[in-house]
Amino acid sequence: MMSRVPTLPKTLPSIRVDVVEPGTRARRDRVRCEINENLKFDTAGLEAYCLATWQPLVYDAFIVAAAVQFCDHTKARPATGWGREIVLRVPVHDPAHWSTPNVSAALHEALKFLTGDQWNITFTDRNYPAAAPRQGQFSMPDGSRVIMPFSDGLDSLAVAGLMKREYGNRLMRVRLGSKSLKRPATGAPRVPFTSVPYKVHAGEKRFVETSARSRGFKFALLSGIAAYLSQAEQIIVPESGQGALGPTLVPVGQAYEDYRNHPLFMKRMETLLLALFGHQVRYIFPRLWFTKGETLAEYIADGPDCADWMETRSCWQLQRQVSVSGRMRQCGICAACLLRRLSIHAIGAMENKKTYVWEDLTAARFEDGAASEFKNRKPKGALYEYAIAGTLHLDHLADLRHSPQGNAKLDRTVFQLTRALGEPQVKIQEQLDRLLERHEGEWKSFIHSLGPNSFVANWALRGKKHVA
Repeated sequence: MMSRVPTLPKTLPSIRVDVVEPGTRARRDRVRCEINENLKFDTAGLEAYCLATWQPLVYDAFIVAAAVQFCDHTKARPATGWGREIVLRVPVHDPAHWSTPNVSAALHEALKFLTGDQWNITFTDRNYPAAAPRQGQFSMPDGSRVIMPFSDGLDSLAVAGLMKREYGNRLMRVRLGSKSLKRPATGAPRVPFTSVPYKVHAGEKRFVETSARSRGFKFALLSGIAAYLSQAEQIIVPESGQGALGPTLVPVGQAYEDYRNHPLFMKRMETLLLALFGHQVRYIFPRLWFTKGETLAEYIADGPDCADWMETRSCWQLQRQVSVSGRMRQCGICAACLLRRLSIHAIGAMENKKTYVWEDLTAARFEDGAASEFKNRKPKGALYEYAIAGTLHLDHLADLRHSPQGNAKLDRTVFQLTRALGEPQVKIQEQLDRLLERHEGEWKSFIHSLGPNSFVANWALRGKKHVA
């Protein structure tokens, strides 16, 4: 399958980055990205991936993922258009392996497809080998293992609970969020993959790009490494249908479609993992044809012990952007927060209003919906734009089946998913129709619950008139 990326102008905004070892200079006119300075590794995190003999190839894969993230955040996307040219050089233990046609082509194809950028990655020898972390004994389940990436999100928690019921102790979670998994008690067997083994820090200037499409590469590669090390053959993608397919069905503004949880991107990651590690793995999507609300409803069906979903976080805003009286909340009005709120409404549940900065979505004015202590409430700036974009995204997704412009998009999506999932086209069509119908019902019910004077309802109405 070939990438479907935007038509790119002849001249793109570009960045050239050299990843270097400590004490080594970057080439002239290159941005310097130093290992242990810009790409910092956590000893405990590395140990959590050290299941048997230390493998420099795995360490190099972490370096590549971290370097990709550094580049993605360092170069701003253009004001008009989308793509950038990113030239990156990375020191690795075996540059010949990384430079083989199969590995190089698979790496470039995955990144180009995911980010919509032009990548040119080359590899050079390290000056000295990376220090091997301490190896330890880990608690490994018997039999065939299944990997599942796990973050702070609602889908992640709910699907982990559902899959635990199906796979039992064979399910191995790979931590992707900011918090580490709970450490076992002293003397208990150690658990692998308990934290992300590295952090990425800006250089002389702050990171300037927030679209963060490379996050999908980071998450897919970390889970793929875990599958390789544990010899698991399947990786569970926990995202529900709206989150996996919605960003490609209804992209926001001029943005390139977001494929980070899409089967088309994961097929490319399967190809990369096979070329890089010689290990065949398959990403599976148990909740692809269900809404987030349906996933949550199934998870909590077992009773009050499943109330931990209230502690999850869907919003990706930074603490400095969504703090009220010094306490971090979720913004409540971005696409991720609105999807969370409509999903919770769909199951008839309630959250404490102080979960969100925007406590009241029934307010007639945007600024009146925010907590009274919150200062950045005016209808301008990034949060305001996120709120409008999130509302229109979910509303347009609900209307997609009835939109003349949506027919071609849906036909193409059915064709793509048929190839990516290897299922009959008729079945894919039926499941996609059912997902969109369910989302439409949940969204309309949610909007109705807010009342006709809600700023969210009014934005959705104006969006329909604009499209018409």
